[in-house]
Amino acid sequence: MTDRAVQRRRRALYLFFFLNGIAMSSWVTRTPDIRDRLGVSTAQMGLVLFGLSVGSMTGILCSGRLVSRFGTRPVTAVGTLLIVASVAVVGAGSALASAPLVTAGLCLFGVGAGAGEVAINVDGADVERITGRPVLPTLHGCFSLGTVVGALAGMAATAAAFPAHWHLSAVAVVAAGIFTYAIGAVPAGTGIRAALPASESAGPSKPQVWRDRRLLLIGAIVLAMALAEGAANDWLPLLMVDGHGLDAAAGSLVYVGFAAAMTLGRFGGTFFLSRHSRATVVRASAVSGALGLCLVIFSDNTVVAAAAVLFWGLGASLGFPVALSAAGDSGPDETARVGLVATIGYIAFLVGPPTLGFLGDHYGLRPAMVVVLAFVAAAAFAAPAAGTRGSRHHGADTRAPAEPAAERPAQRTEG
Repeated sequence: MTDRAVQRRRRALYLFFFLNGIAMSSWVTRTPDIRDRLGVSTAQMGLVLFGLSVGSMTGILCSGRLVSRFGTRPVTAVGTLLIVASVAVVGAGSALASAPLVTAGLCLFGVGAGAGEVAINVDGADVERITGRPVLPTLHGCFSLGTVVGALAGMAATAAAFPAHWHLSAVAVVAAGIFTYAIGAVPAGTGIRAALPASESAGPSKPQVWRDRRLLLIGAIVLAMALAEGAANDWLPLLMVDGHGLDAAAGSLVYVGFAAAMTLGRFGGTFFLSRHSRATVVRASAVSGALGLCLVIFSDNTVVAAAAVLFWGLGASLGFPVALSAAGDSGPDETARVGLVATIGYIAFLVGPPTLGFLGDHYGLRPAMVVVLAFVAAAAFAAPAAGTRGSRHHGADTRAPAEPAAERPAQRTEG
């Protein structure tokens, strides 16, 4: 590929992650309005969000095989189109006050994001191999930047009492335009590889990685930090509305602050990782997240609680990508190790929303977040497991991937 084609390809990948961030934060900021429109309880809203978790897990589990068979371009295209469609379906469900339709829309979003983000990560790793420059950390930063833009638009729409279904329909149109512009820059064929013989694919590596104590501690870090990020993505606007008495527009503004802190942490993470050990960065992230959660949960001062969300966002920003990088360094068979740790992280996204919803329905959302606080505090003690045998200067794994790159899981977030 020419230098110009590589640059267009890199910009396209940034746009895809930016699109995903806008799409996600658009419906997240409208969850109070959607909840009221559906007339459901907090626990029932947790079941609605369960559709997102199931879809995400389905997309992640299928993505590696799809990329290895068809390549990154078609998987990215289908995944992104599912995201565009999902935003429209969630809007339609809100307009019709149909909880099953909103659940179906969130499930579509999960499948599209789960499969599409894996493909984009594989394509980003290929661009890194070609250019010799890091791409993956900036990809995740673009996702967080998209959440800021989408959240600002959602906050404005909420403040203007603009109906959620029209807002989400407009977002779907914009997302479709971004997709149309960007998809042409992604080349075909990336990630396709021949199937391995059965004798090679059934090696003993997976049982061995399950026995690795350090890897399981890294998985615990990912679970805690993914839960911290996912809890904010799913519940923060409602937490500020129901738990601290803010109106819907102010709750959306607090979520904007969280998304901005995530963006700052991800774009600035490389600076800190080049000067401090990975274990130190993980520990500092966990302490920051725990401090933010503690103030949000226990402070009755609304201003303090809203400001504490910034610590929550900074703490959650680097945990997932740094721990995935640590998993790749933890021993042989990098693909199996990263795959195991990523799966543990997505379990947090699968189990977290409905669990917090049920707890919130019985005890309130603020007490329910104590569960998240406990996991994040434990991650601070597990941080030494993220130490590396060699010098690593990036928060995500930026090396050229091993040959089975198509089966490498996404470094989300994400949300």
